[in-house]
Amino acid sequence: MALNGLQLLLAGGLTLAAASPSSVQSPFHIPSEAESASKNVIVQMFEWTWDSVAVECTSFLGPAGYGYVQVSPAQEHVQGPEWWTDYQPVSYTLTSKRGKRDQYANMINACHAAGVGVIADTIFNHMSGSDDGGVGVAGSSFQHYVYPGIYQYQDFHHCGLEPGDDIVNYFDAVEVQTCELVNLADLFTETEYVRSRLAEYANDLLSLGVDGLRLDAAKHINANDIANITSRFTRTPYLTQEVICGQGEPIQPNQYVYIAALIQAMYKSKFRYTTTVQNAFSNAELSGLQNLDSLGWVPGTSANVFVTNHDTERNGASLNVKSPANIYTLAMVFSLAHPYGTPTILSSYTFPDTDAGAPNGGTGTCGTAGGADGWLCQHRWTAVAGMVGFHNAVGGAPLVDWVSPSASQIAFGRGAQGFVAINDGDAVWSAVFATALPDGVYCDVVGGASVGGECTGSAFNVSGGKFTADVQARNAVAIHVGAKGVAVATIAADFAEEATTSYGENIFLVGSLPQLGSWAPESALPLASAGYPNWTVAVALPPDTGFEYKFVRKGTDGSVVWESDPNRSATTPHEGSTTLASSWR
Repeated sequence: MALNGLQLLLAGGLTLAAASPSSVQSPFHIPSEAESASKNVIVQMFEWTWDSVAVECTSFLGPAGYGYVQVSPAQEHVQGPEWWTDYQPVSYTLTSKRGKRDQYANMINACHAAGVGVIADTIFNHMSGSDDGGVGVAGSSFQHYVYPGIYQYQDFHHCGLEPGDDIVNYFDAVEVQTCELVNLADLFTETEYVRSRLAEYANDLLSLGVDGLRLDAAKHINANDIANITSRFTRTPYLTQEVICGQGEPIQPNQYVYIAALIQAMYKSKFRYTTTVQNAFSNAELSGLQNLDSLGWVPGTSANVFVTNHDTERNGASLNVKSPANIYTLAMVFSLAHPYGTPTILSSYTFPDTDAGAPNGGTGTCGTAGGADGWLCQHRWTAVAGMVGFHNAVGGAPLVDWVSPSASQIAFGRGAQGFVAINDGDAVWSAVFATALPDGVYCDVVGGASVGGECTGSAFNVSGGKFTADVQARNAVAIHVGAKGVAVATIAADFAEEATTSYGENIFLVGSLPQLGSWAPESALPLASAGYPNWTVAVALPPDTGFEYKFVRKGTDGSVVWESDPNRSATTPHEGSTTLASSWR
């Protein structure tokens, strides 16, 4: 039976693990205690080839401060252009659509040289889902329950609880863990042979220098089986377990937490975090996000959190690039600023349908602050990359100085290391913020950076434990001790655009300057709609500078409509301010 993308999406879920550096003896990259506390942001390079991941580790991920790159499954899988074919293995040969074994090893070495660890996506729960069998991408022949030289019929569960042995009742733990997930041949992980074979596969990956493993569909494997398999590892990796929980279901993430005693695993609960963040930012109700550790989830120290992943961006169960009004970016800013959990950032691509595989032959392609050739490259977005630096700078500092004058506005500090203000409202938030940051001039890392001791975006002067900021609508400001500088001369440019929109549509500004997103629509600036149909935004631009710009209309379906040509153009004055008013054309 052919397996479609939607069926796979219904199974999504996740959990993460971090090994204690002192317990591991390895020539490969092992994170220090300081890195574990701060430089631990994971970027999921979904469907990128090994060669392109290697290049990106060297050129961007390492310099930007990412701690780990999570890559797609390496083992041989069924043929087909769809993304989900990667999750139907047919052998443990390290050849996939992403590349071959030597390319995989070269990627690991390149990423390590750049200071980036590698997390391998792995599949312990099942093999392929085709009743007819076939030939894998490396040439291995297989049938549904016969994988020559690896597994035979007796190595799989045949639960007999439902027609076709597929899972139907998620409130029956035995059915969930012994029946088939949408026809995928379910491995008999209680047996000695299967356990040893899975451990052999994992140890092969570890021998190449892999730093961590993501266990796909871990919920469908009994926690005792995972504990047994991981106990056979030749060294202790980070471990991310996909454990989705539903209300009232018998299988819960906390059942897997005890594996932490063996491997210090981290866990993801149902995407509770993902759903909570989606609801909060979609409804401009941020005030309840302060104490996430009090919600009865797994402890933040054992949680791997993300705003979206490859499953949820397809099934609508999270914010994503199609979300309106910049809230996807704002949610990632929050995820990287808040102390709960270890954050993962998805780097993905646009897709015409939910089954579509990667563009450009899987070769990830990025521009300076965004994607190219169909790739989104969220990890390069100015706000996201800037907040990775924020996350690293604040480390394990506690959340302090929380304020929320309205449900749509929150601000908080991270000890004396950083401070963030997030405005999910329709109007500018002007405020004097109290902060524990030392006196000095700090660069906003959401809209710019500190380069050569100067702020490329806005700069804020902290004096006597306070600073003043205008946080634009659907935007944020973040400062930290690692991004100090001097304010360069700027001109206050007030943009006003008269435009009528349909429900869910919003107006954005994009242009030729870095402060205007460098023509990348994903980095465009959202305009405030408080005076609808007049949309406004204030931007600090360099003086005596000519530039071009346009307004774009973004819809909830992910569409981006540009104004008609030609580009608008202007030159900032030598000093003072300028107002640029126009109407949609």
